[in-house]
Amino acid sequence: MNSPTMSHHDPGTPLLQVKDLHKSFTLGSQTVEVLKGISLDLNRGEMLAMVGASGVGKSTFLHILGTLDLPTKGTVWYENQDLFQLSEHALAEFRNRRIGFVFQFHHLLPEFTALENTYLPALIQRCPKEKAVEEAMTLLAEVGLAHRVHHKPGELSGGEQQRVAVARALVRNPDLVLADEPTGNLDTKTGEALFNLLKDLKQKRGTAFVIVTHNERLSRQADRLIHIQDGQIID
Repeated sequence: MNSPTMSHHDPGTPLLQVKDLHKSFTLGSQTVEVLKGISLDLNRGEMLAMVGASGVGKSTFLHILGTLDLPTKGTVWYENQDLFQLSEHALAEFRNRRIGFVFQFHHLLPEFTALENTYLPALIQRCPKEKAVEEAMTLLAEVGLAHRVHHKPGELSGGEQQRVAVARALVRNPDLVLADEPTGNLDTKTGEALFNLLKDLKQKRGTAFVIVTHNERLSRQADRLIHIQDGQIID
């Protein structure tokens, strides 16, 4: 078989194919199985919401999709590439270029402005500063923060901080953004506005999203909703 290339656009291939994913942890003499055989496909530009009680493995699943954690068994294919066959260096390179992350807590650097927080990932990826700043400015405008670019996180509201985190996740124009409870720290109205923003960005940029949320009402607005229970998808 030829070595598969990671072509950016093959409309026929799902962006992600997860096959029989298992993850267990050893605690003392006990083995705890968190994921028990999850399989799913995700298409380009699709928004998938994932709901389930706490502790059912949603965050673990997201971490494996983001290559921050390794499965115990099973594969994650990204287009035609089996991700966990890549070397650690290639995997880090892949993660930085192709995947964006948004967490419940924004993890912005307090001493940097909204603009600096947004363009830093691009600089780390050796993107020329001028280009990184330009893309960051565009994104901050897209998330409605053109007037706040020189403010530091402490001068921004919770919703604004989370919008900066979204802009930062998108600055390298990834194919996929993984969001873990992105509205979990926000009040209802601000959370809804953020979810609508993610939907707009998906439409406009063709970015795929996998969103873990406790909010059933918001999750129903995604293209597809899956329930995880006891380490498996129930639908």
